[in-house]
Amino acid sequence: MRYVSFAAAAFAAMMMSGAAYAADHQVQMLNKGAQGVMVFEPNFVQAAPGDTVTFVPTDKGHDAASIDGMLPEGAQSFKGQISKPITITLDKEGVYGVKCVPHFGMGMVALIVAGKPVNLEQAKAAKLPGKAKTVMAGLLAKAAGN
Repeated sequence: MRYVSFAAAAFAAMMMSGAAYAADHQVQMLNKGAQGVMVFEPNFVQAAPGDTVTFVPTDKGHDAASIDGMLPEGAQSFKGQISKPITITLDKEGVYGVKCVPHFGMGMVALIVAGKPVNLEQAKAAKLPGKAKTVMAGLLAKAAGN
């Protein structure tokens, strides 16, 4: 009888272990936040491979999309719809650059680090417009310090 109880408990724990350890990180898309106007908040997320990140359109008129050249090798690019939430799964280790397409030049960018920033040097080489370049440089420096 004890064996059956233990086996059932072990099986249940094994089935739930993946969901129990994965976290969902919430990022708000805002017209104005602590860092200024047209921002993701937070704009830097430290996560683990397997976690998800949900971008929430707290204010209308924003989206979340991957930045060319700022994804880990093998990771799928993504692009959400304006004023709609999007959830991405961090299935590869590395840094994920994120932009709001309409406000990219205004510096509305974010950086997600899943595990170790294995593609950091590649991400630093990505071409970014206007204020996005300055904001992302600070985020990449933060990733290098982790």
